[in-house]
Amino acid sequence: MSDRLAKDALFDGFAEVAKAFANGRRAEIVDVLAQGERHVDDIAAEIGQSVANTSFHLRALASAGVVVTRREGTRVYYRLASDRVGDLWAAVRAVAAEHFERLDDLAAAYLGDRDQLEQVSREELVRRLADGDVIVIDVRPPSEFAAGHIAGSRSIPIDRLARQLRNLPDDVEVVAYCRGPYCVFADEAVRLLRRRGRNARRLEDGFPEWREAALPTEIGAAS
Repeated sequence: MSDRLAKDALFDGFAEVAKAFANGRRAEIVDVLAQGERHVDDIAAEIGQSVANTSFHLRALASAGVVVTRREGTRVYYRLASDRVGDLWAAVRAVAAEHFERLDDLAAAYLGDRDQLEQVSREELVRRLADGDVIVIDVRPPSEFAAGHIAGSRSIPIDRLARQLRNLPDDVEVVAYCRGPYCVFADEAVRLLRRRGRNARRLEDGFPEWREAALPTEIGAAS
């Protein structure tokens, strides 16, 4: 094999990883798995695809080394191969946000108008948690909370929030967070809380960014 052919093969190998992200559903799977491992049925439900289609995408991700599996009885669980995969996904999002002209319009079409949604930075939330003058709610699905969450946060999935409002003191600010900067759950939570007269903001990004910043986290299901 000539040097040229060897170099071509090497860079084609690099491109295989990039190709694994070259599909919106596979990118969404990576976004879901950045929260923690999931079974194929759960992933299919999250991305609105059939189990067969989801399995096809998972095989493509596994072939590129992006995801790995763990078997528990007859069930197979998928997770990101390493934290570096989550870093790569965050970098792809960041580059798209900075350089892809249509991204703002696409995000607005999905997330709605965020102008009235105040955000809180990670640094401020760390201080507020230490002072004990804020309630932090994790509005992701319970399985994602169990896989890892902000230390001291409460699990109130977005589809249960309206029913559990009475369990939240009405004289303390609430900060909601979910999967990241393009996750709609926290937006929906803040809008609901503010309609009910509560003081509420959303975290500027989400749990993966909090964990990446080496801020306090916990694992385990809600008590």
